[in-house]
Amino acid sequence: MSELIDKTKSICPVCFKVIDADIVEEKGKVLIKKTCAEHGNFQDTYWSDYNMYINFKKYRQEGTKLDNPNTKVKKGCPYDCGLCEDHFTPTVLCNIDVTNRCNMKCPICFANAQTAGYVLEPTKEELIEMMQLVRDEKPIPCMVVQFAGGEPTIRDDLPEIVQEAKKIGFTLAQIATNGVRLAKDLEFCKELRQKGLNTIYLQFDGVTEKPYIAARGFNALPIKLQALENFRKSNLTSVVLVPTLVKSVNDDQVGDIIRFGINNIDIVRGINFQPVSFAGRINKEELEKMRITIPDFVKLVEEQTNGEVLAKDFYSAPSVNAFSNFIEAWRKTPQVKFTCHEHCGVGTYVFVDDQGKLTPITHFIDVDGLFGLLNDLTDKVEGGGKISKTFAIAKITRELPHLIDMKKKPKNLDIKKLLLSVLKEGNVDTLADFSYHTMMIGCMHFQDPYNFDVERVKRCAIHYAVPGGKVIPFCTYNSLHRERIEKEYAIPLDVWEKQHKDKNLQAQRNLKSLSFPSKK
Repeated sequence: MSELIDKTKSICPVCFKVIDADIVEEKGKVLIKKTCAEHGNFQDTYWSDYNMYINFKKYRQEGTKLDNPNTKVKKGCPYDCGLCEDHFTPTVLCNIDVTNRCNMKCPICFANAQTAGYVLEPTKEELIEMMQLVRDEKPIPCMVVQFAGGEPTIRDDLPEIVQEAKKIGFTLAQIATNGVRLAKDLEFCKELRQKGLNTIYLQFDGVTEKPYIAARGFNALPIKLQALENFRKSNLTSVVLVPTLVKSVNDDQVGDIIRFGINNIDIVRGINFQPVSFAGRINKEELEKMRITIPDFVKLVEEQTNGEVLAKDFYSAPSVNAFSNFIEAWRKTPQVKFTCHEHCGVGTYVFVDDQGKLTPITHFIDVDGLFGLLNDLTDKVEGGGKISKTFAIAKITRELPHLIDMKKKPKNLDIKKLLLSVLKEGNVDTLADFSYHTMMIGCMHFQDPYNFDVERVKRCAIHYAVPGGKVIPFCTYNSLHRERIEKEYAIPLDVWEKQHKDKNLQAQRNLKSLSFPSKK
């Protein structure tokens, strides 16, 4: 028997038309069911744990719509992406593909020029226009840009692109990379750091060769390890490991990946697991065999860390808005808020002692109590001036000891001072200081045409800036818009290769010089 939870809109995974969908509970799982008049019935697991799904609904918060949307609503979501005036969340993280060329040929990939047969590689001037578009968003400009691809490090001018991003006003500049060039080219790593690169999102699928051979076609682990060593030598000390999580490929390595991150905590600031999404056609049996949802992930963490990190230690991504709302009221200026859908992602912070023992923040702080306190004080601070601020700090100082278990708190950590600093100052430097005491473990489950929920799309916080003056939510871009936009602005691969013959030959030489291990 199925119990209806919600009604929403989705898309047919064959023709991509918008169709009605039901979100239902069935045998303790949450499913999305939909019917296309032309292509029949479809069903997929939305979340594998009903109770967790319901619990996270309390964190929903509608974001601030743009004062200056780029697109009018004509066909309706998800066709009017641009951003349109019905989108609830400004751009929190802006993705920009600086190329669709790559120095690897992964079976699991959104973009690859060799496969597509065309090249899209915006000029530096075009990239500046795309960056400026999200910096001009009102009332809150985007503060974080991530350069991706393809493989962004293929571009020799990537350091200059990073430098331009910082000039334009981005607080954080990041790259998402497979690490191939960075493992080979130490000077390139140093140049990226010198030009202002803050964070590296490193593709990292496991700690043995097995997942790399399955997902990447060869054992790429030695490349990852060498890249990490080059990051150390370059003072690139903010690295996020990004495993693409696939059932039966690397779901047995979740705990090992976390332990690897802990062992490299001098440069690894976080691990962002991403369950695989299915951009192409796949049959029902294969879908069920490979699908991993967020509840599956948190249970794997609990099992594979022997309970050091529990499933209940993870919170919905928008839960952190309790901090943002308080800081906004305190400073009387709009703050960046991660008002994505409550079922898009989860995360927790863990502290690590000298022996490598993990202590999730939830084990010594009453997180729900802290959120409740902040929500209560936000209302009071919004309504007053200096007196209410004084009252708020006094209450926080008085209440925090009751929310902190001093016996379980990591030694040498003045959590009270740290929290007060974050709440009172609320700037990036303060938050960065907090992050350097911890490791973030998170999971973001991007959608595909099978589990597509329009309500999630409307609240997406991670967007692509693309040629043509559009800003498109991540899941909508990769499910619907990528191929169309790339074809519109790209040039045929053979034409590009003729135009860039010398550069292309040199890139091939660089690739061969890496001496990849052969596929076993």
